[in-house]
Formats: sequence, C-alpha cells, structure tokens
Amino acid sequence: MPAYSLLEHILFPPILFNQQKLRRELEGKTVLITGASSGIGEQLAYMLAEIKVHLILVARRGDKLEAIKSAIEMKAAQITVFPADLRNEKEMEGLLAFLQQLPDGLDIVISNAGHSIRRSIYESLERYHDFTRTMAINYFAPVQLIMSTLPLLERKQGHIINISTINALLLPIPHWAAYQASKSAFDTWFRSAALELHMRGIFTTSLYLPLVRTPMILPTAVYQKLPAMSPQHVARMIGHSIYTKRKTYQPWWLVFGQLGSILFRGCWEYLILRMLRRKEEQQ
Repeated sequence: MPAYSLLEHILFPPILFNQQKLRRELEGKTVLITGASSGIGEQLAYMLAEIKVHLILVARRGDKLEAIKSAIEMKAAQITVFPADLRNEKEMEGLLAFLQQLPDGLDIVISNAGHSIRRSIYESLERYHDFTRTMAINYFAPVQLIMSTLPLLERKQGHIINISTINALLLPIPHWAAYQASKSAFDTWFRSAALELHMRGIFTTSLYLPLVRTPMILPTAVYQKLPAMSPQHVARMIGHSIYTKRKTYQPWWLVFGQLGSILFRGCWEYLILRMLRRKEEQQ
C-alpha cells in the first residue's frame, strides 16, 4: 500500500485482513464490480485476481478495462470486461441482459461506480444536467442494477456492497448539493431496503468513506493537500467485508462529526456563511 503520513495513519488505521479467509469465501463465485476502470474498483480487481473467482468488470472506458484484463488474466481469476455507461439506458439494459444469462449466477455486487461534482448552485443555473447526470449514476443506476439482480442474488444467498461516503451521514455543505443529494438518496434507499434483503438471505454492507485518493478528486485542487485513504486500503476493507459480512464501515472519528452535526449545527452554518461571504468579497 502507498505510504501514509503520520496523520493519515491516525485517521485511517490498518484493517485486519486475512487473505485465506477471503479465498475460501470467494472461490468459485461470481463478483460484479462497477466503476472498475480506476481507483477503488481497479485496485479491488488486482487484489481479487489471485483467487479462483469470476470477476465481471464494468466501466465506461473499455480500453482501460482491457488493459486491466491484460494485466491480470494470467492469474487465477476469470476476467470478463463489460464496457458500459450505466447512465445510458441501452447500455444498462445490455449489462442486465448479460447478467441474467450468467451460467453460474451472481454472488456479489460491488456498487462502486459514481460521479463527484463540486460546484456552486449559481454556477449550475444553466447546467441542470449537473444534477440529472449525478443522480443518474449515483442513485438511479445502482437502484436499477440491484433491483434487476435481486433474484440472482437471492438464489445464491448473495452480498451487495455499497461504496458510500461520510457526507451521507453529515450535514450538507455548500458547493456539493448535486453530489451529496445523490449519494444520500442511494444510501437512504439501500438502508431502507436492507432489512427486506436480509429477510431473503441477501447480505448488505455500506462503506462510508472519507476522501480517497482516486482520479475522482483530481479536479478539486485543495484535495491534493488533505489526508486521504488509498484505494488499496479501501480494497482490503471490501475484501474484509466479503468474508465477515460486516454491515457497515466508517472512520472511527466520524461519530464526533455526527454529534457535532447535531449539537453545533447553528454554529457550523454561521461559520460557513461567513466564509462564503468573505470569499465573495475577495472576488
């Protein structure tokens, strides 16, 4: 794993991880990973390639998927790549039809595809698509994917793992309206559906992640200097959840943020408003 700073070591302590338990849990199974062409999805594919498992890698960039397949296809895993933009109705229908015809069914869905956007709503007055596109990939696509694959997962007593964000559990902040609304929408849907899924024998896991050093954060310059998890670290968390069936993961310090969101909401909003006004005056 990439080296962490001292602060990152404190914020993101290592997770106990047993490769043999993961291997025993996964051998002979079929795992779908969305958003597999970079970041968390890519690192997870590299980690699972050492196991006799069927990996179905889905992402928009077919060339990147093929490069990943070439890098790991000589290892133990069977690799299938399926280029698809999950916001595109026809491409989503093609993926769903492919999944329904899998000879060995489907055991695990890792919902990782997503889109982040940081923009003031006043910069989006002529960009309504900022919101429709974000909702399409962060909310509607995973709902459609899971609803379609539920019969497959129920037959195999399967597992759904949602890669979420700590923002879904904290107070909303300016400039993130599109992203936070879409991620919170799916998080609420997933938590609402979880008990029904558990009743049918389907396991669920939600990972509430802080900043992760992936290509998604590159457009936001300030993030380059902030503490961030490595995608390899997150891949190990996902691996751990596969064999433990743990329901949620979140940073140890998130509880303090949640308490602060309740107890000091007024103070927080006052400080943010002052910062926004100061920034506007400087422009």
